[in-house]
Amino acid sequence: MPPALLPKFLQLVETKDDDHKLALVVDMRSRSFFSEIQAVLDELENQDDLDFKILFLDAADKELVARYKETRRSHPLAADGRILDGIKLERELLAPLKNMSQNVVDTTELTPRELRKTIAEQFSDQEQAQSFRIEVMSFGFKYGIPIDADLVFDVRFLPNPYYLPELRNQTGEDQAVYDYVMNHEESESFYQHLLALIEPILPSYKKEGKSVLTIAVGCTGGQHRSVAFAKRIAEDLAKNWPVNESHRDKDRRKETVNRS
Repeated sequence: MPPALLPKFLQLVETKDDDHKLALVVDMRSRSFFSEIQAVLDELENQDDLDFKILFLDAADKELVARYKETRRSHPLAADGRILDGIKLERELLAPLKNMSQNVVDTTELTPRELRKTIAEQFSDQEQAQSFRIEVMSFGFKYGIPIDADLVFDVRFLPNPYYLPELRNQTGEDQAVYDYVMNHEESESFYQHLLALIEPILPSYKKEGKSVLTIAVGCTGGQHRSVAFAKRIAEDLAKNWPVNESHRDKDRRKETVNRS
């Protein structure tokens, strides 16, 4: 967003009743726009009904060069491709903004976890900074493993309700299918071992600073066994944690049949 539009944009936001949390991006490559930012921030600072603060993230040149090399990206301001020249120009452009900042954080020695914690402490209330929730989802391996899954469990070895005509068109959310899946001895044994594995490690994920842990349970088509397991896991974990339950492929077979 061009800095000159920021005051008008904030006025528009203030007309809404919602409690907005905004993140705006100003591209320094548009130098004619970016040069206006200091004047715009001075204008906003004089508004009595607006409170803002600037957190400036910095790092040593050597570390910045290493980060660019690690990601194999060129610096956007390095016309001749030399990363260090781009960093030098960037520092010149950002110097006024750095001088206006209420807090400058040197990220040279910070891990991603430590940086995330630092930013959360600056801009989040205590409850938000410590928030942690669990996403439990079912899926079908034939449609691919969810790319955002942190923990993946395979229940394809369990008896499959698909081969029972009376259960084929139902899902793991239906009681008959749920009971069929869970009433087998191997299902109950595996579930208890699974729960015993998951529950003790949740506090460590929260302590590490992870905000969302995605647990994915898969069967062949994502309609029966994985749905039943994900449903039960979500119900048990919800006794102590914020949990959201979803079933990615539960109705996919039905939709495919309807289209054919």
